[in-house]
Amino acid sequence: MTLLDDRPPRTTPAGGTLIDQFEVGLDAPICLTWELTYACNLSCAHCLSSSGRRDPDELTTEQCEAVIDELQRMQVFYVNIGGGEPTIRPDFWHLLQYAVDHQVGVKFSTNGVRLTPEKARLLASTDYVDVQVSLDGATAEVNDYVRGPGSYDTALTALQNLQDAGFRDAKISVVVTRQNVTQLDEFKAIADRFGATLRLTRMRPSGRGADVWDELHPLPEQQRVLYDWLVAHGEGVLTGDSFFHLAPFGEALPGLNLCGAGRVVCLIDPVGDVYACPFAIHDTFLAGNVLGDGGFGEVWQRSELFADLRSPQTSGACTRCSFFDACRGGCMAAKFFTGLPLDGPDPECVQGHGEQALAGDRQVPAASQDHSRTTPARNQPVMLTLSRREDVLTPAAPPVSACAEDPLAGFTL
Repeated sequence: MTLLDDRPPRTTPAGGTLIDQFEVGLDAPICLTWELTYACNLSCAHCLSSSGRRDPDELTTEQCEAVIDELQRMQVFYVNIGGGEPTIRPDFWHLLQYAVDHQVGVKFSTNGVRLTPEKARLLASTDYVDVQVSLDGATAEVNDYVRGPGSYDTALTALQNLQDAGFRDAKISVVVTRQNVTQLDEFKAIADRFGATLRLTRMRPSGRGADVWDELHPLPEQQRVLYDWLVAHGEGVLTGDSFFHLAPFGEALPGLNLCGAGRVVCLIDPVGDVYACPFAIHDTFLAGNVLGDGGFGEVWQRSELFADLRSPQTSGACTRCSFFDACRGGCMAAKFFTGLPLDGPDPECVQGHGEQALAGDRQVPAASQDHSRTTPARNQPVMLTLSRREDVLTPAAPPVSACAEDPLAGFTL
């Protein structure tokens, strides 16, 4: 996608409701997701960015500082840092402090591997920082099936370290799957135990998630269970507008209940590429790069892709559905990565239109990038002994050498 040099910077029109303002886009994102590195000590089965190996061209410390300077000038409220495992970057703690010192709040997602008691105390003494620990099972059996052996204990140890250090209101981030949707009460109990807030997000069929979508995404009857639970507990649980496709069940869930891709959110990847949606790291949704002329601001305000997303949208057959105003046609990323048209129904449409669309002719797009390790890591999830997109068992590869693939080789807690 090229930038339109002759297009003037857009401005948000005055007047209208808050949602009206958001639909045509803001002059700067409210928040953005920034994947600092694709390096990761885990190989989660549903990883959106297919992380594992570091990209040798990832932004340098100085380039990251320049991005933070620009976010400060644009008055971006906060940045949601992820990966990969962001704490693996040697300059992670420096960049976190640099952002805070430049009035850019930081929320970072981690599997907890480097949240030692010392780092937990550092975080507890730092303002404008929020920590989100990933946990995809309320028991080790369910969590480690997806995230890898030992990852459950690592996450709970990190939460304990944060609590002991006096860090207030950590977040526990859960990707809702077919296997853990029955554990919502247990997740809430874990959050209460550590003085944390539960955050539920929807599984998307992107990255490695495309390979396990049919096995992991909640069944139709489980979608109703999830909706009823969120209605009952929604005020105390964060969702980040992940589940607006459930709104046709009844009342809308808390939040904006619309797709904010390119309007109020976007993603910067480790090499500086800017994508419209944190869940759609694919060339189709690439808007530009922060290293280009004009930096991130040029991409956000002048890219052709973002301009298109902020234009009035058509939603095909969905506009004839009486529930369209509630769900707005669902999630762009979920549709794209299951081979459905962007103006068609969400694959998990609770009215059943998605199932009908999935049964028709469709072409699932190939991944545009994959940073997975070439050989399994020591903590590979059990389920990934299944060949990708196949139904036959593959013999497990021998353990990888310590120096070859593991970003944490030699690291001890």
